[in-house]
Amino acid sequence: MKDFHRGTALFGIFMGILFAAVGALVMAIGFWKTLLLLVLFAAGYFFGAVGDPSGAVKKAINRLVPERKNEVINFREELAKEQEAAQRRESTGEWNQKEEDGE
Repeated sequence: MKDFHRGTALFGIFMGILFAAVGALVMAIGFWKTLLLLVLFAAGYFFGAVGDPSGAVKKAINRLVPERKNEVINFREELAKEQEAAQRRESTGEWNQKEEDGE
């Protein structure tokens, strides 16, 4: 089993047999029934191969949907900062210069 990995002839033969079996299933029982069979097989494999299924599911979900960082913004402080910056721009003439430059 040392040589059983992607890129080897043995793995290619295995994948060929697997795809042929899936093709035969699709032709014999139909696409949706085959899809259901594959999903149920994957679920059975997952619950059989993973030691802690709930932990694995949580870990997978946390990888897909990262934790949201709740940042509290003090509206009054932010408004005061913006007003101060606007006053500084008006007093230095920076505001008018930007408007004239087309920015």
